[in-house]
Parts: sequence; C-alpha cells; structure tokens
Amino acid sequence: MMRLPEFSYLSPVSVWDAVKLMADHGPAAMLVAGGTDLYPNMKRRQFEPSVLVGLRGIRELRGVRGSSRSGLTIGAGTILTVVSAHPEIVRHYPGLATAAGLVSSPQLRNMGTLGGNVCVDTRCNYYNQSYEWRKAVNFCMKKDGEICLVAPGSSRCWAVSSSDTAPMLWSLAAQVRLAGLAGERLIPISALFRDDGIQYLSKQPGEILTEIVLPPSEGWRSTYLKLRRRGSFDFPVLGVAVALRMEGETVREAAITLGAVASQPRPRSRSAPRRPASDRRAHRRRGRRRLQTRQASR
Repeated sequence: MMRLPEFSYLSPVSVWDAVKLMADHGPAAMLVAGGTDLYPNMKRRQFEPSVLVGLRGIRELRGVRGSSRSGLTIGAGTILTVVSAHPEIVRHYPGLATAAGLVSSPQLRNMGTLGGNVCVDTRCNYYNQSYEWRKAVNFCMKKDGEICLVAPGSSRCWAVSSSDTAPMLWSLAAQVRLAGLAGERLIPISALFRDDGIQYLSKQPGEILTEIVLPPSEGWRSTYLKLRRRGSFDFPVLGVAVALRMEGETVREAAITLGAVASQPRPRSRSAPRRPASDRRAHRRRGRRRLQTRQASR
C-alpha cells in the first residue's frame, strides 16, 4: 500500500490568507483543493511538499455568478459535479458541462474542482508510476531523472496535458483570474499554459487561480468529445473541444481545441466564415454548368 508522506495542512479562510501562506512557506508549499490528483501523486512521491495550503474553506472560491447574456464567472473551487449540472452552463455552455461531467468518476467529480482540473499535472506513462517503478527505469527529467524517456534525444519533457475542461474553456475564449502578492490579474486562459511538460503553467509561484470568466454565449454553440481507453474514469487519450458562432445556418466563427496531444491544449486556427449549405449547393451547380458549357464548346 502506498502511503502519503508527512506534511502540515493549513486552512486559510480567504484568498489573501492563502496567498500569504504560500509566500511564507515558498517552494515547500503546494495548494490543494479536492486533492484528487495531488494526493495520488504524493503517494507516488512525484510531489513531496512539507506544507499543503488547503483551499476548501475559502467560500469566495465557490459558486457560479452572472448570466449567459453578460457572461458567467465560476469560482475555481466549484466542484465539477456542480459545473456539469448547473442550469445556465448546461443550457448556454453545454460543451463545458459535458467536459466537466466526463472527468474521472462521479465520486471524484464530487471532490475535484474546476480550477484543479484546469491546472491538473501533465501525464506520461513513464512518469505516472510508483516510485519503485520509476527508479527501476532510472527516472525521467520530470522527476529525479535527466532525460525524457518518451524522446531521449529531446531537451524538454513531453508529458501531455490531461485536463478535460481546459480545452473547452480555451475554445470558449474564457479568461482566468490569478491572485498573488502583487495583486490580481485577468488573463486569457490560453496565456495560462506553456508547451512544456514540466513548466506547463505560466502562473507565478504562489499565485492562486481564483475564477474562470466566460464571455457572453449569444450565438455560440459548443460540444466536447472524449476518447479514453475505458468508458469511465480514465484520463483522455484525445479530447476535442468545439465552439461555433452561428448566424442561422452559417458558421461565422469556429474554435477547435485538442486536449491530450501536447503539453498544453492545442488550438487550431479560428476558421474563416463558411457559406450556408444552400449557397454551397448552388455554387457546385454553377460549377457543373460552366464545366458542361466548356465541354460542349470544344
């Protein structure tokens, strides 16, 4: 049986208290909300903090505010079950509700938070193993080793992003609010990630993700598709997050973001406007008539 290492657990009651505790303890401290990913990693000795700063007691980190017309703000500490079932999210941001509802199992969605899933550690078959297993293969550069066992000639780690909600939030053009000693800042979710398996987040040490801000949903439709080895529980082998801005039958804008294919969510370029199906059929008919006219004149 793998056991947790010894650590001290601190319970701040406000974001500012948590920021101060993180600053006081420095690299020895880590944040924990639901702990559904952190605690297993600690058991495998992938993380070895001596202090955990718990966020579950901070009420301001929980809940959904606003409306689809003006935009929604979701507290980073809101559990995934709430996100997946919230009426406003289900109706107007269905891709996010689906993504949150496909994370792991019901028991873990009742503990895991939206912020935790956005910031979840990158994964790799050589890294996500017990300490003894990793020691037997001489470790990897993500923890205790010197090379990437996926690509031994590479100078960087190729562990992949395993979040279900991050690709969907990226396609929805969400923003995230970060709090630190220097104050708060609001950045696009795309700026939160780096394409590096080790340093995969751009937030500063000690900064706390406090909110996810969604833009108004008018005209947008969304969905999320997940491929995994088993029909439940598993991390994605591939995630596809799609958001479309519609005008009638016309797709005016399309945002597609892939998950589990790189060390960060991987966006495709926003597509150019597409003609309605009726226009495309008429265009093909005109093309056929021109071709027939040229052939008849020969």
